[in-house]
Amino acid sequence: MNPATDLVNKLWRLCAMLRKDGVTYQQYVTELTYLLFLKMASEQKDESRIPEQYRWGALKSAPETEVLQRYRQALIDLGDTKNVTDLSVVAIFQNAATVIREPVNLRRLIDAIDGLHWFSKERDAFGDTYEGLLQKMAEETKRGAGQYFTPRVLIEVMVRLMQPQPGEVIQDPAAGTGGFLIAADHFMRARTDDYFELSPKQQTFQLQSALRGIENVQDTYRLLLMNLHLHKIDPEHLDLGDTLSPRGSDPKFKNADLILTNPPFGPAGGPPTRDDLTITDRVSSYQLPFVEHCIRALKPGGRAAIVVPDNVLFDDGKGKQLRQRLMNWCDLHTILRLPTGIFYAQGVKTNVLFFTRAKEEAPAKDATEAVWIYDMRSGAPAYGKTNPLKLEDFDEFVAAFGDDPNGQAGRKDQGDQGRFRRFTRDEIAARGDNLDITWLKNESDPEDGLEVPQDIATAIEVHLSTALEEVRALVEELSAGSTNADVIEEAAE
Repeated sequence: MNPATDLVNKLWRLCAMLRKDGVTYQQYVTELTYLLFLKMASEQKDESRIPEQYRWGALKSAPETEVLQRYRQALIDLGDTKNVTDLSVVAIFQNAATVIREPVNLRRLIDAIDGLHWFSKERDAFGDTYEGLLQKMAEETKRGAGQYFTPRVLIEVMVRLMQPQPGEVIQDPAAGTGGFLIAADHFMRARTDDYFELSPKQQTFQLQSALRGIENVQDTYRLLLMNLHLHKIDPEHLDLGDTLSPRGSDPKFKNADLILTNPPFGPAGGPPTRDDLTITDRVSSYQLPFVEHCIRALKPGGRAAIVVPDNVLFDDGKGKQLRQRLMNWCDLHTILRLPTGIFYAQGVKTNVLFFTRAKEEAPAKDATEAVWIYDMRSGAPAYGKTNPLKLEDFDEFVAAFGDDPNGQAGRKDQGDQGRFRRFTRDEIAARGDNLDITWLKNESDPEDGLEVPQDIATAIEVHLSTALEEVRALVEELSAGSTNADVIEEAAE
């Protein structure tokens, strides 16, 4: 068994004793974040940034009658710039609080973490273990940190196809726990001897400036910072904030060479507050404004791979305008229709959009000449805990995509019996710029096999949410003063 997998399983079993105190899985992983940070600093002889009374050895040796109180005070002080000068430490512990009620439970956690073997001959296991804990959390809660958790195999495939290169600015405007950024960093390290082949100046850029992102949820941001820290990535260009607010138009989030992201789906807290999102400025959902952000944030010639729900492909009104802008400003060369059920919320139908920004600012002619669509959904097996998505499941798509990250490798249309088809821009225009194109018969519905009540309830929730989004989009169109007869007829239906 992989050393990190063994550590994950051992740590996850400890969650059972805290579940009795009403601790959620995310609270448990957050709690481990604090403890693992202190333990890692001790193992790596890097405790100078931590006040002596809160270091791992002091916590481990504290009497059971005092350990919980000392730990609570540590969380307060480590998140205060008056006590700690290292801002990365402060960011991880800012507004931190423990959910552990009993000193005996804290003592058991400390002893268990202290007793684990954290190193193998190949590498230390802190980073891999933390990634494993985040995945476990997503599997158990159906949604990771309040958002859909991106399967790590999908992240790996998207990164491999986009081929991030040293010297590029790589952005995730919905950073979550950092999966895309860390995978991109791993990809580049593996091809540069852990960056040792680069010049000192290039190394500094890679470690401090190459990776950029924004995360809007405080607790998820904490997990993000910890994950980056464990993978030796400087979080200087990772912000806590809302991409759809003016924060997202900051110069450091413009002119990206590569964007890799899985934006949140569903309704937002309100429409975007950015002046530059001219198409989606009144849309009260996440997915459309995030796509517009990605289009605008790419530098000329920059490329992107974005996970989006099905409605981005077919929504009328603002959705259609956005697709037209996407195909005008960018070469939308590939769409991957993902299987249903690979996200931990059953019923979520998603796609990956692969596109390259045109080198002209606003081309007179559409940059998209044709869109290649790979249908990995029709006839796909039911994925879930008993049949997890694997890297080899993407082998045929990867081969069809080719080795050019801009989608310009030689490709073959597999016909109406195959999974990979080419549709010209004229053919798409004839469909009213609707990109929800299918040609294979789907023999089975993955939801037919749902048995767990929570899965069934989640599937119902997703369908209702999707329906609500469609109604909301229609209302927005009508509120904008549209008198289009087709829109009114659609409302009547």
